[in-house]
Amino acid sequence: MSSPHTPSPAPNATVIRVGRRSAMTGLPCSIVLMVIGAVGIFGIVLVAMGKQKGEATVTGFVGLGFAVALGVLGVILFVPFWANRRSRILIDHTGLWLEKGNLRNVIPWHTLAGVALCWSEIGRNGKMYSLELYPTGPIDRDDPILWGLVRDEEPFHPGFPRLRHRLPLAAAIQRPVVEAVQQHVPQIWLGESQRPAGHIGRPDVRGHRERTRGRTPSA
Repeated sequence: MSSPHTPSPAPNATVIRVGRRSAMTGLPCSIVLMVIGAVGIFGIVLVAMGKQKGEATVTGFVGLGFAVALGVLGVILFVPFWANRRSRILIDHTGLWLEKGNLRNVIPWHTLAGVALCWSEIGRNGKMYSLELYPTGPIDRDDPILWGLVRDEEPFHPGFPRLRHRLPLAAAIQRPVVEAVQQHVPQIWLGESQRPAGHIGRPDVRGHRERTRGRTPSA
């Protein structure tokens, strides 16, 4: 949870419910997969008890195993979708806020040298977007809520540090985010640029675990 000394977003902040959008599509899909898995488990139980209709075949066992695997995948997908269903991006005059459940933190505008929108192609007609936030100085790469946004790469602009925050954006929400940023901090807006395919990258999960081993999460 955010510190009692951490200010809250302004009442008129632009609010974008990213968790609700992903949950509306992800949760139903994961539930369908779990139902398929349950059917597979039920079929395996029937075979084990010898109550299946007809003779058990290798193809049948493979099909049941595949159904169970889909069910496991459904559980794996369900957990993050459910946990992040209340995630929100809030943008106001102080900075860009990220909320996940009871956790909240802000990337203040005054700590940034620039903000840009980047995109890369996915498939024939798709695009992946990200908001790039370039700091003026060091950032906490292991912040409890912001660490997953940190990327360590060659800077896109001369003089910028390697570490920056990269916020992935769905195509449906990238425009409201950009408009809100331009409204509050037009002086540090760097524009839009195309990047190589797969530019979103991945957070440093292994490094984060090693660096925070034994550390008590912020409350």
